[in-house]
Amino acid sequence: MEWLDITLLKVGNYTLTSGALCASIIVIIATFVIAGLISRAINRLALYRHPTVTHQIYTINRIVYYFLVVLGFIGALSVLGFQLDKLVIIGSALGIGIGLGLQSIVNNFVSGIIILLEKSIKVGDFIELDSGLMGEVKAIRLRSTLIRTNDNIDILVPSSEFISGRVVNWTLEENVRRFRIPFGVAYGSDKNTVREAVLKAAASVSYTLNDEKHKPIVWMSGFGDSSLNFLLGVWVAPDAVKRPTQVTSDYVWAIDDALREAGVEIPFPQRDLHLRSSHIPLVADDTNPAP
Repeated sequence: MEWLDITLLKVGNYTLTSGALCASIIVIIATFVIAGLISRAINRLALYRHPTVTHQIYTINRIVYYFLVVLGFIGALSVLGFQLDKLVIIGSALGIGIGLGLQSIVNNFVSGIIILLEKSIKVGDFIELDSGLMGEVKAIRLRSTLIRTNDNIDILVPSSEFISGRVVNWTLEENVRRFRIPFGVAYGSDKNTVREAVLKAAASVSYTLNDEKHKPIVWMSGFGDSSLNFLLGVWVAPDAVKRPTQVTSDYVWAIDDALREAGVEIPFPQRDLHLRSSHIPLVADDTNPAP
């Protein structure tokens, strides 16, 4: 085939032919196909394992995938006629480029490797960032991590944010969590009645845990301007941990119904107004006669 010997580029002693270019493209395509097949095979294996092992398999999967991609690109460059010593020169040039303006890319790349190896964040974890972003981890890549919020919005967060900032992982070791629900009642309310009503309200919510280690509790937290302030501490089941807004709404709703049923008044802001009268003597003169 003569078209494979067509010269596309000639620089010094290096000659790029159409055949070498086609071979390198085939190597790259084959690399992604093979890496994808191996990745899917590893994912199928993860479906039949314990969740803890599944997270480890996911980490291995991502590392193997990127390792194969790097090998594929090195192979493609070799097919193009680049020698290892030339690749070292290219690496040096890339190092200069990194020093000039690619720090953030390398930072995210290294941060992604650390996240995968450290396993402080795993797929399926529910996390909260310093920025206030809350959501479930759907994928961990080298450059970014995919977070899906409870509004079904997918957000790509640079990996470096997980290393340099504070991350609250709600499901790192335990998949249950205690919520603290604040509420207040009017001064003069019977505190025992309040506690019984609120504990009854907590028990009425379907995902409330009530075993030896996880019991609902009511604390009195202080004296407000118009109310006695309380906190309901309640442990919720794993399926509810990732829905904090819905959980808070359900408990506040149940507390309001229970307090009304028990005849406990829910306060509203009140202010006392004190009026003072001042007696100012009136002096009559020609311009301002007394009445």
